[in-house]
Amino acid sequence: MEYGLVLWWLVAYLALLAVGMPLAATLFPRLADRGAGVALPTALAVLWVVAYLVGHLSLTAGLLVGLAALAAAAGAALYRASETDGAPLFDRRRYGEAAAVFTVAFLLMIAVRAVDAGVHPFLGEKFLDFGMLQSLLRADRLPPEDMWFAGRPVQYYYGGHLIAALLTKITGTEPRFAYNLALAGFYGMVVTAAYGLAGSVAASRGVSRVRAGAFGAFFVGFASNASTPVYFVAWLLPDGIASFFAGLFGTNLGRVAREGPTAFRYWDASRVIEGTINEFPLFAWLNGDMHAHMMSTPFVLLVAALLFSYYRTPETDLTRRRLLVLAVVPPLAGMLAVVNTWSFPTAGGLTFLTLALAPADPVTLLPGSVADRIPRRDDYQRELARHGVALGGAVAVVALGLVWSLPFWLGTASGRSVAFFPDRSSLGGLVFAHGVFVLLFALHLSRHALPEIEREHVGEAVVMLAVAVLIAWLGGSAAALAIFGPMIVVAWVLLRTQADVVHRATARAAGTARRAVTDGGTATASTPEADDATAPGLPERLRDVVGFETLLIVAGAGIVVIVEFVYVKEQAGPGRMNTVFKTYADVWVLWAVAAGAVLAHLVENHSPELALSGEQWAGVFRALAVVLVVSTSLYGALALGGHFTGDGYFSRYNHPDDPTLDGFTYINETHPEEYAAIQWFEDLEGQPNIASAPGQDMYRWTNPIASLTGVPTLAGWAHEVGYRGGEAYRARVDDVNTIYTGTAEQRAYYLDAYEVEYVYVGSNERSAYTSDDLAVFESMNGVTVERQWDGATVYRVDQQALEYPGQNE
Repeated sequence: MEYGLVLWWLVAYLALLAVGMPLAATLFPRLADRGAGVALPTALAVLWVVAYLVGHLSLTAGLLVGLAALAAAAGAALYRASETDGAPLFDRRRYGEAAAVFTVAFLLMIAVRAVDAGVHPFLGEKFLDFGMLQSLLRADRLPPEDMWFAGRPVQYYYGGHLIAALLTKITGTEPRFAYNLALAGFYGMVVTAAYGLAGSVAASRGVSRVRAGAFGAFFVGFASNASTPVYFVAWLLPDGIASFFAGLFGTNLGRVAREGPTAFRYWDASRVIEGTINEFPLFAWLNGDMHAHMMSTPFVLLVAALLFSYYRTPETDLTRRRLLVLAVVPPLAGMLAVVNTWSFPTAGGLTFLTLALAPADPVTLLPGSVADRIPRRDDYQRELARHGVALGGAVAVVALGLVWSLPFWLGTASGRSVAFFPDRSSLGGLVFAHGVFVLLFALHLSRHALPEIEREHVGEAVVMLAVAVLIAWLGGSAAALAIFGPMIVVAWVLLRTQADVVHRATARAAGTARRAVTDGGTATASTPEADDATAPGLPERLRDVVGFETLLIVAGAGIVVIVEFVYVKEQAGPGRMNTVFKTYADVWVLWAVAAGAVLAHLVENHSPELALSGEQWAGVFRALAVVLVVSTSLYGALALGGHFTGDGYFSRYNHPDDPTLDGFTYINETHPEEYAAIQWFEDLEGQPNIASAPGQDMYRWTNPIASLTGVPTLAGWAHEVGYRGGEAYRARVDDVNTIYTGTAEQRAYYLDAYEVEYVYVGSNERSAYTSDDLAVFESMNGVTVERQWDGATVYRVDQQALEYPGQNE
């Protein structure tokens, strides 16, 4: 086990966290943790934006300039704070807390990856992710060359892999170790970000920051969806009852429900909605791919934190509000476009919701002469103006984000089309995927909504809601609309009708640079929250109204509903499979933060201003918290148990008796005959083009040289069909087959045309082509044996010595 590397990377992460602290404190002065939870993503975002832009000229220069820019920005923030006698921007206590959360999460994932470190193609896309990392490390500038389509730039969102490559270069680590260390770092970042943001959201409503942060970190880092505990309960029930409920909810009983816990497989929980993939963070990191939708999650939460900072900013502080929306969020949106394009619309959607539902009127962001021309005399006019300007602000963020990421859109992004009305989710599938969050959010909204309804009209409201749900479910054939439609409406109405409380609180803070909120969450006499207690016509305490956690509920619910009707049509999977797969990652992290704040509020706040309140309900909610934590931990307990013992079909390549972070462990154990050849290519400099058997048979040992070393091959995995179209890929496949099966002259022509420097013959080539076909290379002019091992041969191609008709024409 490489303990020294683990310590070295942990030191590097904590150093970046320290550098990010003054920047975060500057951006998030009104958050309870002053941005400590997102300080590391903040530092990496600054480094990434500079390195990405400069990297199109030189990646080495991009890294150096990025580090210099990060140091300069942190130094400027510290200098400004000292000059203005402001509060210190480096809070040792907050830093220690964030560092502790990150360290625990990072080491947990190091332990997980250490028994399954191999970069293998089984049931995942590690070959894609590792190949992308290797390509970036070999590249002189951006965009990197596609390791599966030699001679062309990659057509995939590679921004997260760029972060991993920058960290690899900073630490001077071999890529085969850096893969797992970077993966653990992304996990630590998202857990720490959830801890910080959930805690700050809860503290803004007078609830314990630490408790809410712990809940948020748990829901992001360890909790599962509801499928495993539901299957376990179904196993305990008589068969008839379990089958009845399965039919009622339109779902199938899982293996655990039929055979008991011994039949548990960690894979099953990620496929609970038919025809889609429904990952959650623990599954994703346990599976071990370094997918874009995983690497983007800390930065999605960073965008959410920035917009929460806007939400907390008084309306009178126009400069800060404008800077946050127009100067800070757009480059992060652009970064998300390159890291994970699926999260780019999330940035725009969160901006719209924040501008529309924050206490401050977004119309005030406009120049005074423009704002004065907008009619706002009546309530409906004010609401139309608010939402119209919010939409305009979101469009501006998206447009500016496009500008920040323009090189990606001009040369790297691959084309897609939008389709409508796919097969929709069953009620049971939605309950399995989102049921835990739905339960918490329904309780949260009910507590706040019921007191707003006069007692004699409660029954009518319930009936109207039930009718609306029935119409949405039966008329629209959409269980998602039935569940989440009312949730969105109720949350939206609460955010707007209770906005005055928050507006007055932030207005009172206009002359205060930073908020004073205790760690325990209790508003003191000196805080604006306490001042609001005496405001006439308002709830007794600010903690009794909804806040940013409810906005995050709306955001997640909106995504879930949208993908029931709209999806991106592509080659990555049938129907909306990939759309749900990628967008649900954002839903989970946004809802995990909201759930952390909501659960802490349910446990702590039992004000008479709320429904479902009082000592009796306090005991109920404490018990609910225990049940939710225990039940959603069942998956983790079973999955990690099997993972660390190496038992089961899905753990076939685990190595619990020999922990290591070496990604090449799998190769040495399963394909030792080609290990030496892979190491030889690994030591080559640059990106010479190679010919190898086309990778039409995906998720198997295909294109190992290109995937594991970043040396580009002519036709790699058939993923390229989705990136470049079937015609272009098949043409390449035909040309490669001609290189291995054609006449000597035909081979020479294509070797010259594609500027091939090496021809590889390994196990795949021996399987795909006859020995007579392969023997032709031995007698070709311009082709000589460069290296030979028992299981592989590398031929070197001398372009000048190749001979074929019309060569000099």
